[in-house]
Amino acid sequence: MSNVLVGVGVGPGDPELVTVKGVEALRAARVVVVPVMDSGERGRAEATVRHYVPEEKVLRVVFALNERTDRARREAAWDAAGTRVADLLRSRGTVAFATIGDPNVYSTFTYLAQTVVRSLPGTRVETVPGVTAMQDLAARSGAVLTEGTEPLTLVPVTAGTEVLRRALEGPGTVVAYKFGRQAAEVAEALRATGRVEGAVWGSALGLPEESIHPAAEIGDTELPYLSTLIAPAPRGGGRGGKL
Repeated sequence: MSNVLVGVGVGPGDPELVTVKGVEALRAARVVVVPVMDSGERGRAEATVRHYVPEEKVLRVVFALNERTDRARREAAWDAAGTRVADLLRSRGTVAFATIGDPNVYSTFTYLAQTVVRSLPGTRVETVPGVTAMQDLAARSGAVLTEGTEPLTLVPVTAGTEVLRRALEGPGTVVAYKFGRQAAEVAEALRATGRVEGAVWGSALGLPEESIHPAAEIGDTELPYLSTLIAPAPRGGGRGGKL
C-alpha cells in the first residue's frame, strides 16, 4: 500500500470557498486530519471540513499552535503529531490534512509533512491549493491586490512590525497576516509610511463574526490574532497607468 499525505487548503472559513478538487480530496481520503490547539477546541479547518465529510471520518490532531516562546514544547508537539499521522498512513494508506487558507502559504501542513516523511520514508506528499485570506478580503472589501507591474509583498507580523514597516516603505501592495496582537504598532507603521488611505483589515472572513473595516479605524486594542491587512499600492495616472 502506498502512503499518500494530501494537504488540502480549505480557505479562510467560508465553506463555499473550498474548491471542487479540495472537496473531492477530502472525500477520497480514508481519514481527514484537522489541527487543533492543545486546549482542544474545534478549529476553523474542522468547522469547514464538516460541511463535506461525516464527523466520524474527521480526526483531531493536537498542535501547540499558540506556542511562540517554548521551542522544545513546540517541537515535541510537532513530533507527536507527525508520529500520529505516520501511524494513520501505515494503517489507512491515504490521509488528508485540512488547513485553512492554502497548504503552501504559512501553513501548519509544511512542518507536518516534513516530520512525516522523516518518520515514514517513501510517503508521497501532495497538495490541493486553497483560497487565501488576502484573496477573500480583497473580494469582500473591494480592495485590488495588484495592477499592471505592481509587486505584492506578504508579511507575517509574527516576524515583527519592523519587517512590515520596511515593506510599506517600498512599492506595491503590502499584505500583513496575523497582526492582531500588534494592531497598535501596525497602525503606527501605516501612518508613518503614509499608507493608511485605502488600507483595510478583516478577520473571521465568511463567518458569522466577520469583521471588515478601514485600517484608519485601528486603535490601541488588540484585534483577533488571525487578522489580515491589505495596504494597496499608491495609484494614480488613470486606468492602465501601471502597465
